[in-house]
Amino acid sequence: MILEMKVPSPGESIKEVEIATWLVKDGDYVEKDQAIAEVDSDKATLELPAEASGIITLKAEEGDAVAVGAVVCHIDTDGAPSAPKGGTTTEAVEKVTEVKKEEIKVAPVVVQAPASYASGTPSPAARKILDEKNIQPSDIIGTGKDGRITKDDAVNAVPSMGTPTGGSRGSERTKLSMLRRKVAERLVAAKNDTAMLTTFNEVNMTPINTLRNEYKDAFKAKHGGIGLGYMSFFTKAVTRALALFPDVNSMMDGDYKIAYDFCDISIAVSGPKGLMVPVVRNAENLTFRGIEADIKRLAVKARDGQITVDDMTGGTFTITNGGVFGSMLSTPIINPPQSGILGMHNIIERPIAVNGKVEIHPMMYVALSYDHRIIDGRESVGFLVAVKEALENPLELLCDNNPKKAFEL
Repeated sequence: MILEMKVPSPGESIKEVEIATWLVKDGDYVEKDQAIAEVDSDKATLELPAEASGIITLKAEEGDAVAVGAVVCHIDTDGAPSAPKGGTTTEAVEKVTEVKKEEIKVAPVVVQAPASYASGTPSPAARKILDEKNIQPSDIIGTGKDGRITKDDAVNAVPSMGTPTGGSRGSERTKLSMLRRKVAERLVAAKNDTAMLTTFNEVNMTPINTLRNEYKDAFKAKHGGIGLGYMSFFTKAVTRALALFPDVNSMMDGDYKIAYDFCDISIAVSGPKGLMVPVVRNAENLTFRGIEADIKRLAVKARDGQITVDDMTGGTFTITNGGVFGSMLSTPIINPPQSGILGMHNIIERPIAVNGKVEIHPMMYVALSYDHRIIDGRESVGFLVAVKEALENPLELLCDNNPKKAFEL
């Protein structure tokens, strides 16, 4: 029986996918539930499992865009796996032709006469001119007797302007994946369709480093290897600030504003297929351990290419950490239809004034990009200041003066 395999719907509003990679070849025998292809939607890369066992016939090429519900392959369920090949068949035996010794011809060896000592050697007048032009004799060909470089050769010689010679100058034109194209489309739309502005501040990371250094080993031992990272502190600081400035946790919908009483925090991570933004749901209700565990789970799924559309659907605010790549400062682009995104950056020890004295502290620049159509300067600056206050006083504002309870130790 011939089974037609159709593209399943990977999620609401997705109308087509792109065949990224076939994991099997035409005519292969496949087992039921075996991954036969990777398909790109505009939100994620998904594996396509075989619906039955049998011989597969491919009906689409890699790079083809196919509609949801379209047939991409046939599976002949009556087909059986081919028997293993062993031994040497008659067709595979190579015919060996004896070569008679008298038929072997030896090519004559041509011995070239050594080049003249004068070849490439400039005359005294030519050398003076070449030195003035900063040209090496080896860079020009002499036209004089036996290849000697003459005065005219030196006068006519043109200094090299660095034109590449002999190096590779190839290029390759590759079609972007559907996911990469969708990311590009959304980023351009965010720039064109929002009144985006960015405000900056800096955070003294000493208080957080002090807490982490004191409790990170106990945290990791208590919670099965989950680390106490910076992201949980920033996520809790953001959910606190969103409660104080709810406009930053809202979205535009035509002439209306949609406000949310929950904080679904999108965390921008780099995956093998490009930027992905999975969502930590109801982050306002999660503990430090809950946030770190969820971020680790989503990051592993993104790294392994197992992230799903549901993992990335929604989100009311985004945090992105360019600091892991060494970025000191940036203006992050809003993740539409959200209205705000917080950018973290690298931590650098810098001199700052503390109580009238200069001290060296680990400092981080933070940036908030926001949609000015819905968020005014007071809310945007107030939000970022609230984030700064919580990060610089985590013991009181994020741990309620009880870090052991906050860290569930």
